[in-house]
Amino acid sequence: MSKKSSTFAAFLTNEMRKLLFILLFIVISTSVIAQESSEFQIEEVTVVQRKKGKVKSRSDAFDTEKLNTEELCRAACCNLSEAFETNASVDVAYSDAATGAKQIRLLGLSGTYVQLLQENTPAVRGLAQNFGLEYIPGSWMSSIQVSKGTSSVVNGYEATSGQINVELLRPQLQNPISVNLMFNSELMAEANIMGGWKIPLKEEEHVHHHHVGEEDEHEHCHHESLHTGILAHYGGSYMPMDGNHDSFVDMPKMQNVNLANRWVYKHGDYTFQAFVRGLYDRRRGGQLADSIKNPYRINLNTWRVEGFFKNGYVYDPESGSSAAVIAAISYHNQDHFYGLRNWKANQLNTYLNAMWQGVFEGSGEVDNDHRLTTGISVNYDRYEEDLHLPVTDFQLDRQEVVPGIFAEYNLKYDEMLSLVAGVRADYSTRYGFFFTPRMNIRYTPFEWWTLRGSVGMGYRSPNAIADNAFILPSSRVLHLADEIKQERAVNTGLSTSFYIPMGNKELQLSLEYYYTHFLNSLIVDMDQDKHAVYLYNQTDLSGAKSFAHSAQIEASIEVLRGWTWTAAFRWTDVKQTTINAEGVAQLRTKALTNRFKGIITTSYQTPLKKWQFDVTAQFNGVSRVPDGFEQPFTWYPQLMAQITKYFRTCSIYLGAENMTNFRQDPSIVDSFHPYSPDFDASMVCGPTTGWKVYLGFRYDLDKPE
Repeated sequence: MSKKSSTFAAFLTNEMRKLLFILLFIVISTSVIAQESSEFQIEEVTVVQRKKGKVKSRSDAFDTEKLNTEELCRAACCNLSEAFETNASVDVAYSDAATGAKQIRLLGLSGTYVQLLQENTPAVRGLAQNFGLEYIPGSWMSSIQVSKGTSSVVNGYEATSGQINVELLRPQLQNPISVNLMFNSELMAEANIMGGWKIPLKEEEHVHHHHVGEEDEHEHCHHESLHTGILAHYGGSYMPMDGNHDSFVDMPKMQNVNLANRWVYKHGDYTFQAFVRGLYDRRRGGQLADSIKNPYRINLNTWRVEGFFKNGYVYDPESGSSAAVIAAISYHNQDHFYGLRNWKANQLNTYLNAMWQGVFEGSGEVDNDHRLTTGISVNYDRYEEDLHLPVTDFQLDRQEVVPGIFAEYNLKYDEMLSLVAGVRADYSTRYGFFFTPRMNIRYTPFEWWTLRGSVGMGYRSPNAIADNAFILPSSRVLHLADEIKQERAVNTGLSTSFYIPMGNKELQLSLEYYYTHFLNSLIVDMDQDKHAVYLYNQTDLSGAKSFAHSAQIEASIEVLRGWTWTAAFRWTDVKQTTINAEGVAQLRTKALTNRFKGIITTSYQTPLKKWQFDVTAQFNGVSRVPDGFEQPFTWYPQLMAQITKYFRTCSIYLGAENMTNFRQDPSIVDSFHPYSPDFDASMVCGPTTGWKVYLGFRYDLDKPE
């Protein structure tokens, strides 16, 4: 970027911030004046209970918290990667300083060990790991379920540190028209248009002849309904900025088009759902200054199409016994350039899950039931992958078929005990047979005290490049093991929750500890040589270890009506064996993984939901940098805030992110010489962009009565 354009961009950004705060002042002043003028005209007041944005089940055996739309609207939440800014359990950070790609961490481990699902079908996995979090727009989501530790075997064997399942808007619950528009100070804009409609069906009336004394309920015909919904998203940024003047743009120029259609058909106890989506994502970054003779360009192009269908039939409505078949397919194609490096790949994934669930009521005076879920599943992956580097090329074509069977037993005994025990048996055409046992238990000795425990196995097939794409915008030489083995780990966890009465309010206090022990992992070694990265199996290095400890304490309370506070602190200790520059194997803290995180977040919603104020402060711990690099800082703070004004059918929100304006500088090593051996954009320990302001608008057309 030229100095002139950079100066103009900085001027425009500063002026935009001033304009947004002026608009905020006008909106607040207008609302307050209007409220005061009508204060003495109110004859009746309706008290509205605020809906909780984050809910943790007291009766579920799994350690799961649900984030609904109330929580998602507390921040900009442009996509899934920004949905956890007010959450203590999940970390989201830039994976490198050149492409804008983000990654999550749960229990101290990277997102590759989290099973990311969309409507309980495979979502962000394989080639989608790099930018997949940004492929799910925030306005499309109705809720997110975050499960820590081992999850249900029904959804597969890949969850090692946990599972995140995203539920999208359902046509039968959508408004006819919903709009969400957003614009920020980095000159990025996005538009979301959603709608759900009921399709009229011609219902035939069935006349049932019956003898005197028969129940009248047999006379009515089965209810039949058909709904469809549209989800449309466009996001783009057109003016690159270089705020730290390192010759690289802070965020690539981007265009993202995302379109989905969903159908839901119900007839009596039978339900059918179909979903299809197409996506195109284009990013342009790197050095864009006209004065540079041979600039380092980053050109990323991605095309993706996916879909699923679900069939479910409740054959015993009284007990809830049912059968279901879920099928999903996706095709991902990408052509990515990082300077002189080209990563061209495509992935075809198909998934089938057929299951049966039987519910059996227990006997005796105490309420209890037994549930058994069994089924079969098949997962197929085909990769065509070529990585062209200046020194060498890698061709990583492969395919894997994994059929499996599973069974899961669920026991609920009154309000005191919940138990889920499951096992899977799978066969991989690459790795052979493997078994996945898991168990989760919840015990509530008193109404105000809950204990949970979990233990289980997790497996995954590593994708050497996709899982570690952050190393591509660098000059590091890649050394890859001849044979990459299946990753295997055991996860155990304990957690306890206290519900302490405080007047007419309740303090929720939670403590948890999880330990993940890898039997084999793909070690990413950046300590041997600062100009290279070595990827090898843990079992290939004698005595090598890899594990993660994670402990967290969290407290939340509604101080006054509509005013909530949450404070949490998490400590992690993630270590693995790597080889130092002298060739000696050492067990040390995993590079680029922060040691602790503290968060304080508060939200206040005025009576009758006219205004809402949200503030979140984060304190993030140090991350060890690989050998040969200088530690940039010990810890860093971040502050986020948002103000929302609600009207009858719409709302306006204004917010800011990273208000402390803390950023890692420099974030790219030797950025002015990107073709030198020292160039490296992967040494990211903190934020790579500074203060950001955004303004948004939401509108909902209510359903007709």
